[in-house]
Amino acid sequence: MFAVLGLTALAPSQARAQSADTLRLTDVVAEARRANPALQAARYAAEASVARSPQAGALPDPILSLGLRNRPVDGFGTDPTMTMNWIGLSQRFPWPGNQGFGQDRDEGLARAAQLDADETEAHLVSRIKTVYYELGYTDRARGIMAATRELLRDFLEVTSAKYAVGRGPQQDILQAQVAVARMTADITVLEQNRIAMAARLNSLLGRPATEPVGALELPDPAVNLPEVDSLMRIAAVTRPAIQAARERAAAAEYGYRAAERNAYPDFNLKLGYGQRPRYVDLMTIEVGISLPVWSGNKQQPRKREMLAVQSMEEARQIDLYNETFARLHELRASAERALQLSDLYRTSIIPQAQAAVESALSAYRVGEVDYMTLLANQMTVNQFETERVRLSAEFHSSIAGIEALTGTETGTGR
Repeated sequence: MFAVLGLTALAPSQARAQSADTLRLTDVVAEARRANPALQAARYAAEASVARSPQAGALPDPILSLGLRNRPVDGFGTDPTMTMNWIGLSQRFPWPGNQGFGQDRDEGLARAAQLDADETEAHLVSRIKTVYYELGYTDRARGIMAATRELLRDFLEVTSAKYAVGRGPQQDILQAQVAVARMTADITVLEQNRIAMAARLNSLLGRPATEPVGALELPDPAVNLPEVDSLMRIAAVTRPAIQAARERAAAAEYGYRAAERNAYPDFNLKLGYGQRPRYVDLMTIEVGISLPVWSGNKQQPRKREMLAVQSMEEARQIDLYNETFARLHELRASAERALQLSDLYRTSIIPQAQAAVESALSAYRVGEVDYMTLLANQMTVNQFETERVRLSAEFHSSIAGIEALTGTETGTGR
C-alpha cells in the first residue's frame, strides 16, 4: 500500500465479514494478471525485445572458405607451381564504437518494451476494477430497487384497504400497480446489464463469457486525496508509460549517434592458407575497408531519419506528460466529487427523504395527502439510494484510474 494516497480505514459497516461466495477484488486482479491474453502478449513482446537487443552488439558471422585454386580447365589437372588446396577465413569488424551505440539503442527499446508491458498491466487492472465496481453498483442498485418494490407492494395493500372501505379512489390502486410494474421493469434492465458486464469481466479474466460471477464488494468511499501536483510528481517517476517514453527518447539519441558513425568504414580481415603438393605452401592476409561512396543515398538519409525519430520521441514524451497531468486532474475531481456527494447523501439527504416517506405514509393513511405524493417521496428515496451506490462505484473507478497513472497501488480493494 502506498501511504501517499492516504487511504483511511473502511467504515465499520463495510468491514463486516463477507460471505464465502464473494468474488474479492484482490483475487480478480491476481487472476487477470495470470490469465489475461492481452497482458501475456505484451509480456511475450517484451521478452522478444530483450532477446533482440544483444544481436546489435554481436559481430557478423565469420565466413569459412574451402576450395581448389588455379586448376587448369583442360582436364581439371594440376599445375605444380600454381595449383593449391585452399582454406580461408574472413571476418568483418565495424569501426570501433559503431556497434556500441546500436546495442545501447536496442537495450533502451527493450527496457521500453518491458515498461510497456507494465503499463498494459496497470491499465488492465484499472479496467478490471472499473468493471468490478460497475457490477457491484448493479447488484446493490438491484437490491435497492427490489426493496423499493416491496415497499410499493405494501403501499398497494394500504391503497387496496382504503379503497375497500370507501376511503380511497380506484385510481390509486391502478397507480400503485403501475409503480410496481415499472420497478419490475427497471430491475429486469439491471439484470440484463449485469449479464453483459459479467461477460466483460470474464473476458478480461481470460474466462468463458458465461462463467458465473458471484457477489462483489463495494466499500463506501473513504480516502484522503492528495493534490494533483503530488500525484503528478509520483506519476513522473513511477508511471511505466512515462518511463518508457524516456527510454525511447534516449534510445533515439543513441540511434542518431550510431547513424552519425555510419560513414566510418568497416574493416574486413581475411586469412587464407594454400596447400601445394610439390612446393612450399602459401599464406594470405588481407585487410579491406568499406568505402561510403553512396553516403548521399544511404548514410545521410539515415542520419536525417534518426534525427526525426529522436525529435518525435521527445515530443511524445512531452505530450504524454501533459496528458497524464490533465487526466489526473479529471480523475481526482471525479473522485473528490463522488466522495463529497456520497457523504452528503448518506448523512443528510437520504435520512431526510426517508423521513419524508414515513410522514407521507402516515398522512396518506388518514387521507391528508394523495397517493402520488407518497409515491413521489418513495421514488425519490429510491433515486437517492441508487445514486449513492453509483457514486461509490464512480469513486473507486476514479481511484483505479489514478493508480494506473501513478503506477501505485492504494489498496482500495480487499
